[in-house]
Amino acid sequence: MSEITVVRYNDSFKEKWDDFIFNKSINGTFLQSRIFLEYHKDRFMDHSILFIRGGNMIVGVCPACEQIENGRKSFLSHKGSTFGGIVIGKDFYNLSNVGEIIFSLENYLKQNEFQYVLLKCTNEIFCSENCELIDYFLYKNFYDSYLELSFAIDLKRIKEDVVLNFKSKTRNLFRSSLKNNLQIKEVKTKEGINEFYKILCASLIKYNTKPVHSLEELYDLYFNRLPNTIRFYGVYQNENMIAGSMVFILNSVFHTQYLCANPDYLYLKPMDFMDGSLINISFEEGFDYFSFGISTENQGKYLNETLAKFKEGFGTQFYNNKTYYKEIK
Repeated sequence: MSEITVVRYNDSFKEKWDDFIFNKSINGTFLQSRIFLEYHKDRFMDHSILFIRGGNMIVGVCPACEQIENGRKSFLSHKGSTFGGIVIGKDFYNLSNVGEIIFSLENYLKQNEFQYVLLKCTNEIFCSENCELIDYFLYKNFYDSYLELSFAIDLKRIKEDVVLNFKSKTRNLFRSSLKNNLQIKEVKTKEGINEFYKILCASLIKYNTKPVHSLEELYDLYFNRLPNTIRFYGVYQNENMIAGSMVFILNSVFHTQYLCANPDYLYLKPMDFMDGSLINISFEEGFDYFSFGISTENQGKYLNETLAKFKEGFGTQFYNNKTYYKEIK
């Protein structure tokens, strides 16, 4: 009989949940924290759970939402976060505990009449330890999976000049952009974030889409919820912002959430300048990785080769984002 109890999250756990994510887990980031997830809590039916031993000891959590998907009651990694899955405590990452957590999850899903489960695991670069034990036990319990290709630079491998890590074409484009009187600055005001957001929206028009976050949500995240873990940068020509980026600080990773440029100024190579400059900033500040995120769609089956090769030009390595799913019977 399992010694772990599965408890559905409620607000009384908020402080303990975030303490676990930030201080006691091997694969938690602010993306799984309540302070982040709850900025848009009205969009989803939260069904996050905690794995508890001995009545009050949190050994793991799983940020999730409940949704009817394809006619099935589904337990999904929280749609308000890029990834989540099962987050495990540093002191409980071993064969017995991980196996027991997966077993407890299975029982909980059956008891609560879920018919489908999907878990988006945290990419290895954001984890303080190797998390493949979780992968193994999900595989052992007959979960299927798909992969999304992610691009990141292992900054620990760079000795002195990040530009020398770029491929020759990208290196030449970056050096050419330096001749265009461009500057990169961190943006810290509402006015600056608003300018960035205008450029972001304009850059997405050709894809017939909009940013995931509203402008007010960005204000809330930056000024109220996570001022030390979200940054904005602008590329300027003569004090006119022509490109920008929103960056997430995820543990020891400098992750670009949004990258955009004003289409009217692409001849100045602002994207090459911005990406090269951001990589240099992350290197100088001592981050372990610079992350561009994924370049795939349709559960990894479609690779945007143009975007992928652009990222590859900066000397990226390749990492897989793993998602596990299963019909509950």
